[in-house]
Amino acid sequence: MLSRHFLRTKVLQTVYANQFGDKEPSVSLELFEFNIQRLNDLGIVQVSMLLEALSVVEKMIAEGSKIYLSTNDDLEDNKFLVDNEFVRRLRDNFDLTKQIERCKMNWDVSEDLFRKAFLSFRKIEAYRSMLAEEQDYAHTQAEVLQLFRYLVNDEGLRAAIVERSLLWDDDYDQVAQYNFMMMKTLNEDTFTEASPWPLMYDRRVEKDEADMQFARNLLKTVLAGREECERLIKAHLQGWDFERVAPMDILLINMAIAEFTTCPSIPERVTVDECIELSKEFSTDRSKLFINGILDRIIIDLRSAGRINKSGRGLLDMSMLDEEEDK
Repeated sequence: MLSRHFLRTKVLQTVYANQFGDKEPSVSLELFEFNIQRLNDLGIVQVSMLLEALSVVEKMIAEGSKIYLSTNDDLEDNKFLVDNEFVRRLRDNFDLTKQIERCKMNWDVSEDLFRKAFLSFRKIEAYRSMLAEEQDYAHTQAEVLQLFRYLVNDEGLRAAIVERSLLWDDDYDQVAQYNFMMMKTLNEDTFTEASPWPLMYDRRVEKDEADMQFARNLLKTVLAGREECERLIKAHLQGWDFERVAPMDILLINMAIAEFTTCPSIPERVTVDECIELSKEFSTDRSKLFINGILDRIIIDLRSAGRINKSGRGLLDMSMLDEEEDK
């Protein structure tokens, strides 16, 4: 599931790329859709990394080699990790298998990385303490997910994944967090081989599609609103040349104007706060103050022009707010 904040980030990055290439809006929209779809691929590759690691652990157990494991007791200790109901359901899930085959990630060259990562994982206290617990579905699921968390934080394995697509580096951690939380919800009573595999952006989920439509509309409006955005900023600059305004600040203000005028269910303050948060990630230290001040003035202009019409649960009646200010 993609958050609105994350989608705003992707819209911002797409618009930023567009300004240098002067692409047609349709091209930018296609690029945006492609980058979102690539998140699903990254998610599947990360899960396939877990399954590949478990296969390597099985191989290590079968080998029984003192190079990797010191005693027969160590071999027995690790069997529960690869031979349990949760892992069987992961491997047997038809939709996941199909998605992994589609991504075609070749792990053959990474076996040594898996071996080293697993041997290191076995030393952590969380793993040792769980060995003594009852190995039912919930406990083995928790242990497998601890292994997954360890694997996605392994620098060598991360590099092996990111080499396939440099676009994945920035989103790697967020997708890993999604996978961890998602697999944590795979309930023993409902997760079967026939279950649809949950994707980060899933067209089958109504909310996901609604959020994506929000992002598409936002992107289109931002691309079409450059000139108006510049005009509104220039009208409210005091003792400051437009040429000195950070380009990223202009893009963020443009996004805010687009939300003010085309998203009636999103309160203005939510939009402003989101833009300020994005400025902390992508712009200068002073941007948050500049953006907040300019947007406060632009909101007044847009309200006066009748271009902001907010409605829905949880929204303030702006006329009541104006009355309070007059008192």
